[in-house]
Amino acid sequence: MSPHASQLEAPIARHFRQILMWPLRLMPMRAGDQVQRHSEALAAIGENNPWREQRDEFTGSPTDFHERHYREFVTFLPHVQRFLYGQGRSSATQRGYGESPIRIFRRNDIDRVRLGCEDGSTLDLKVQHIDLYFFYDVDVVFLVLEVFADNLPLSRVQELLFRFGRAFPAKWTSGGSEDGRAAQCMRSVQWLDREGRVLAESDYGDRERYLRHVWEHRASAIGRHWEFLLSPMVLHHSEAKGDIRYRQLEYHRQPKMTFLAFDDPFALTREDFVRLGQATQPDDGRPLPYSESVMAEFERSSCYDRFWVPERRNDNASTRVICTGPSMVMVGRHGLAGYSDEQNGLLAEFRHQYFLIGLIAHFHRASLLMLMDRLVVAVSLLDADDVDSRRRFKRGIRQTMEIFLRFNHRYWFGEVSKQSMAKDLFEMWSRNLGNEALYNELRAEILDMDNYLEADDSRRQNETLLRLTVVTIFGLVGTIVTGFLGMNIFDGPPATLIGKIGAVVVVAIPTLLLTFYTLKKSSALSEFMDAVSDDTLTRRQKFRSFVRIWRTPRNARRHDDRTRSGMNAP
Repeated sequence: MSPHASQLEAPIARHFRQILMWPLRLMPMRAGDQVQRHSEALAAIGENNPWREQRDEFTGSPTDFHERHYREFVTFLPHVQRFLYGQGRSSATQRGYGESPIRIFRRNDIDRVRLGCEDGSTLDLKVQHIDLYFFYDVDVVFLVLEVFADNLPLSRVQELLFRFGRAFPAKWTSGGSEDGRAAQCMRSVQWLDREGRVLAESDYGDRERYLRHVWEHRASAIGRHWEFLLSPMVLHHSEAKGDIRYRQLEYHRQPKMTFLAFDDPFALTREDFVRLGQATQPDDGRPLPYSESVMAEFERSSCYDRFWVPERRNDNASTRVICTGPSMVMVGRHGLAGYSDEQNGLLAEFRHQYFLIGLIAHFHRASLLMLMDRLVVAVSLLDADDVDSRRRFKRGIRQTMEIFLRFNHRYWFGEVSKQSMAKDLFEMWSRNLGNEALYNELRAEILDMDNYLEADDSRRQNETLLRLTVVTIFGLVGTIVTGFLGMNIFDGPPATLIGKIGAVVVVAIPTLLLTFYTLKKSSALSEFMDAVSDDTLTRRQKFRSFVRIWRTPRNARRHDDRTRSGMNAP
């Protein structure tokens, strides 16, 4: 084969590995409980539950703890180590989250996934593992799916990045022989067991199901194969029964990490890297429609080129990382020990250290979105005219504020490592996901809510104190009179027990009526007292203030009418 012909051949990914990280919001199981403990509820399900808690190397036998695990641990700073691995074995007897705030559940019944490709062929990807990541005191769960294959053409890799990992179709084709087929998705997705039996299959072509679900619930459905993967948890907006319910937080394209090993990574063009990094449609022979400024901005903000120098054509400078936020792609040379080794190379670090870095960045974003979702739901359910609704609203807002405070001190941090590549990738990941801006927006909204609740409580307390003060002042007159003259102002004949009780009732009822009437007029009486104490007012003005005590309701109605008309005016 001539050198010119070899250059025209499409690059082959000798090893393809992808990790999908799908964040979902968990709905409360018990109203009023701040820590819902969904992971404990999942562990308690015995029937038709494929998920089993995964014990890590820190909680297993010492013989299972190897140097790779040690290198993973020391990559992170101490506060991140406590987040990822817990406080140590001694904390298992304490209340809280125990050894680690993260609980991992794994299912082992799925061996591979069979994908129907755009050209009509099928492709099997081996499943490395399928996990659920729960986080203590944060109602978020991550579905993590890791798959791999060997010897895939670059066009097939681009198709997988573009079409695989979609929760539901965004649209369907119209016209032609394939009318009604889901666009931008794999033709089919099947979960297979070790014997090759189909456990579940996608239903992207069932357009009526997705349309009806949005019409009925104002929320998108997800594919049947994803529902199967997440069971016995169930979608919140569905008719399925289940205590552990979830709803979507992100865009329908699931965040992903991709590892690619090529014989010659320098053979990839500039447009190839853009297609991989942005997970766009596969190369169809036409150039990308992007301007030079867009291409340059992509390379500046999303490409980590610390170890990428194509001019040298050197193995030590043949690794490039692209991180757009939702997608992260690592490209390097196949067969190079420092890159492809599953124990000591970048492949091992991709599956462990860099996966954890991506998980932290996406966990931060998912947690902030979950808290913002709680605020939106609380406001949407508020009925300002209903006392019970206002009480539930205040309780929900204060619970969200407390959860945010604990999240802020327990899980939010801006630096995870001092190692150059780990540190830079986390900063790039967080920046491109917009975590800092999202955090500041949520913090401002919570502070606004807090200020409103404090002002409302202060206003209600001031009104109560005002009424009590007015009642006390006017009750003081009667207290002084009866205290000075004595309780028996009128010396009547001795009375029987019934007569004494009747006298108490006769005195008590007018007193209560007078007290309630004083409370009703307390605001107007307070204004009259202010007018009496104001030396700048004339006697006529003070008398008018006294007369307004009995005209307050009518004036208040007129004032309310003027206020409403002013609010409705353009």
